[in-house]
Amino acid sequence: MYDGIRDISIGSIVEKYECSHIDNDILVIDDFRNLLKSSEPGRMNCVLMAVCLKGSATYDVDATERTVRANDVIVISHNQIVGGSRLSDDCEGLGLLLSYDFFHETVKDVHEMSSLFIFSRFHPVYTLSEQEVGRICTYVDMIREKVADTSHRFRKATVRSLISTMLYDVSDVLYRSQVSLKRNNTSAEKIFAEFLRLVESNFVAHRKLSWYGEQLCITPKYLYGAVKSVSHCTPTDWIDSYVTMEIKVMLRNSTKSIKEIAQELNFSSQSFLGKYFKEKTGVSPKEYRRS
Repeated sequence: MYDGIRDISIGSIVEKYECSHIDNDILVIDDFRNLLKSSEPGRMNCVLMAVCLKGSATYDVDATERTVRANDVIVISHNQIVGGSRLSDDCEGLGLLLSYDFFHETVKDVHEMSSLFIFSRFHPVYTLSEQEVGRICTYVDMIREKVADTSHRFRKATVRSLISTMLYDVSDVLYRSQVSLKRNNTSAEKIFAEFLRLVESNFVAHRKLSWYGEQLCITPKYLYGAVKSVSHCTPTDWIDSYVTMEIKVMLRNSTKSIKEIAQELNFSSQSFLGKYFKEKTGVSPKEYRRS
């Protein structure tokens, strides 16, 4: 999606700064000041989880000003637009950047966790206790150590396990915040959250906007407007992202043939899946599997 807004990805950060990372999937943030410090808006092509340890930082997230202070954690999700950063001179913090694919693979089987991170799109800043901050710092230290251990045969799998455990702890914070706010979201936010929950469970069988509108008892036009206003992406963009992610997971983590994957994911033919996947990713299923 090109809209004139710069892309914020792990690759773009690695090009500018020396960071501990694995491929374009995991990046450890040691210096809060080097991250998202441009005043120009950028679209997140990854997921950010960071904790402020000292000072303060203010960002515009989807045109809404957000401020983090010491002991605050901020979660910025894939496709959100960030800009207008202003950092205090003593600002310090650390955290992680995760590619959307890696993040989705990690949380997709835990429906409640996935829903909590949808909630964080509307409430991205949370205050932690000193103990919780210390725990996150411990996780990040352990993740950094394993990321640096390039001789470890199971380095990425070990890092994934550590990140998964950390996400459970962060999700507990999100859950408590969700309960305290009593889900006082706007109508559009509620529609978007319910839409994504439906997509998570039904994207294999149902990919038409009209079906999701029927389930939510609203017109396709109203659903389109609500999802676009909240997430800056269309409902079809979201459905395609889930389908594409599932194809990637199956190509990388199964021995099923492309024909079998096409049948399982409800494509009319292997050829149609191949055209769809190349249109969305720029590579064929065979090329992706070999990479």
